[in-house]
Amino acid sequence: MNNKTLSAYSLALAYALYSSASWAAVSADQANQLGTTLTPLGAEMAGNADGSIPAWTGGLTKDAGVVSATGFPSDPFADEQPLFTITAQNVAQYQDKLTPGQQAMLKRYAASYQIPVYPSHRSVGLPDEVYKAAKSNATKTSMVEGGNGLSDFSTAIPFPIPQNGLEVVWNHITRYRGGSAKRNHVQATPLASGKFVPVYFKQQFTFRDRIKDFNPANPGNVLFYYKQLVTAPARQAGDVVLVHETLNQVKEPRMAWIYNAGQRRVRRAPQISYDGPYPASEGQRVADNLDMYNGAPDRYDWKLVGKREIYIPYNSFKLDSPTLKYSDIVQPGHLNPTHTRYELHRVWQVEGTLKKGERHIYAKRVFFIDEDSWQIALADHYDSRGSLWRTAEGHLTPRYDIQVPWLGVEALYDLINGRYIVSGMRNEEKDPIEFGFSSLSSEYTPAALRNAGIR
Repeated sequence: MNNKTLSAYSLALAYALYSSASWAAVSADQANQLGTTLTPLGAEMAGNADGSIPAWTGGLTKDAGVVSATGFPSDPFADEQPLFTITAQNVAQYQDKLTPGQQAMLKRYAASYQIPVYPSHRSVGLPDEVYKAAKSNATKTSMVEGGNGLSDFSTAIPFPIPQNGLEVVWNHITRYRGGSAKRNHVQATPLASGKFVPVYFKQQFTFRDRIKDFNPANPGNVLFYYKQLVTAPARQAGDVVLVHETLNQVKEPRMAWIYNAGQRRVRRAPQISYDGPYPASEGQRVADNLDMYNGAPDRYDWKLVGKREIYIPYNSFKLDSPTLKYSDIVQPGHLNPTHTRYELHRVWQVEGTLKKGERHIYAKRVFFIDEDSWQIALADHYDSRGSLWRTAEGHLTPRYDIQVPWLGVEALYDLINGRYIVSGMRNEEKDPIEFGFSSLSSEYTPAALRNAGIR
């Protein structure tokens, strides 16, 4: 199968969905596929023809390993060795299961970039209440405002049986992340030489149904609340970003504020959206690059290409290991491939093309979205000349103990200037990630920023 070939299933699906371009929920009969031929989140239950992708049997169990006092789950696959490693020398053998971005990385960093491929494990499992919400959403949720908002949506995954590319994108935006989370993590933007200064963050978010004063009868337009505090280096310490992420960002744009510790003032930050510069990123990432992709989808036309089998970052327990230092991971040009893991999985391929009259530094984006978690695993970004500019990797680490398919480390590579940004590292952190807590909406107000940002 070459890069332009889809499975018979995907090809039939792509034609049917492209022609219907529906904005509506699916029928009850279609929704009954969930939990039978499809997983509760809409992935194909069966494995692939040659068995290299296994059938889904529920994901990792909660007792698949142990979790350390500092919150690191043990690796259930620690004894496995790579089946093979893709390099610049043998890439031709595997190019039908690689993205253009992966092939470009192998070409640019021929001496050092590698893709170690391990046995595939469909390890994603979520709580039953999320499965129930997804099935309910399948028959109730629809897109409104030209696809820029959702109606009758609950919890996560509005379109487990997607009918077009925009619905797949919405599944990523709203995917289940534990409802709420607090973590310390580290970001690096190394120079071409590999030298970097780590930036330390305290980050937390709370989805609306984890807000104590949330009213289901009048849910409003906020999808989740997000807060990020820089704790080091000293020149940036105390700066805080606050975001109220809205479901319909065209009708009611994302509300964002920045607290500058040096000036001791809070100001609105409308630039933290679309291709506005993201704080502390040294120009290596724009606002909607965070979390592989976030925010309003209205500036692009989204085309559902179909499904492919490709090698994606998966079960990245080794990359998240507390035995590693940040300097073990960050190296010139890219992450150290000694610590990465890739597996063959089915993904939804979606292409976003910038609409006529709209502005963004990326004229086209191509997402490769894991069918089991709805997490964007790989993303390619093209400039206005049609040249591949940046490529991103999202290294998923399933938190089996609490049934959260967690995006740990994400990296965005600039194929032109040879630099990259990596965030989500927490190997040297001592405080565990806290999931599933409830918050008051008052914790996410501009007035609360001053207290959060005291040096």
